[in-house]
Amino acid sequence: MSETCSTKKETVPFKERLRTWDFWKPILFAAFGGLGGFLYYHFVGCASGTCAITSNPYASIAFGGFMGYFLVSRPCAC
Repeated sequence: MSETCSTKKETVPFKERLRTWDFWKPILFAAFGGLGGFLYYHFVGCASGTCAITSNPYASIAFGGFMGYFLVSRPCAC
């Protein structure tokens, strides 16, 4: 038996949506992921410069931010 998800949601005014946890959760987790990526770069990092992600602070922050966002963001909540 296959379950399908409907991505159509009711429209809520933007000012009301700003007050919900569903709006802020992906933003906060992306910010904490970026902070975690920077901390990983700073304390663990790659001194030789051969590592693609950990040798560059911007790449570490972006990677951590994406991981934080994708950890909590789901395209479809069934």
